[in-house]
Amino acid sequence: MNNKVVVIGIAGGTNSGKSTFVRQISEHFGDNISLLSHDFYYKKRDELSYEERTKINYDHPDAFDNDLMVAQINDLKEGKTIMHPVYDFSQHNRADRVEETKPSKVIVVEGILIFAIPEIRDLCDIKIFIDAPADVRVLRRVKRDIVKRGRTVESVMAQYLDTVRPMHELFVEPSKVYADVIVPQGGKNKIALDMVYVKIDELLKK
Repeated sequence: MNNKVVVIGIAGGTNSGKSTFVRQISEHFGDNISLLSHDFYYKKRDELSYEERTKINYDHPDAFDNDLMVAQINDLKEGKTIMHPVYDFSQHNRADRVEETKPSKVIVVEGILIFAIPEIRDLCDIKIFIDAPADVRVLRRVKRDIVKRGRTVESVMAQYLDTVRPMHELFVEPSKVYADVIVPQGGKNKIALDMVYVKIDELLKK
């Protein structure tokens, strides 16, 4: 199956609209494509207390089990079903359960840092970077982390200033140079979405 599989990487800064863009692709194609998020692969940190886990720099490439993600992408390309990790953001740790992802002709891989990690970037045949202004991204992140992840305003802002912004400048923004396509406005960019739909349709029909 390997020579027929195309991996589409979708990256972008925190709350750039990347997740909305990917979600609409996933809803459009359903089980006809495979979808993997870099967020699934945060490292398991059972040896640390909750307080210690809150101090980890989660916006650095080393926070992820990148070797496992690379291995599982390659498994999908070989036509194998995988059981990927699940991450519990409220606990800053990997959950005990895993979830199934089946292979397909198109694998969509998404994550803030995927183009900054050569081993993952090199697996992506098509690279799309979702772009948005910094002030828009930070406001969206505050809302998401409070509503969906049970965080306080103080903790979200402290994390943004301590790690998110500097890591964006160090890793994420420079990785934009590897993109084949840069998409402003994320999931609100209907023209870009339609173009991706057409491309995936074409790949699935081959």
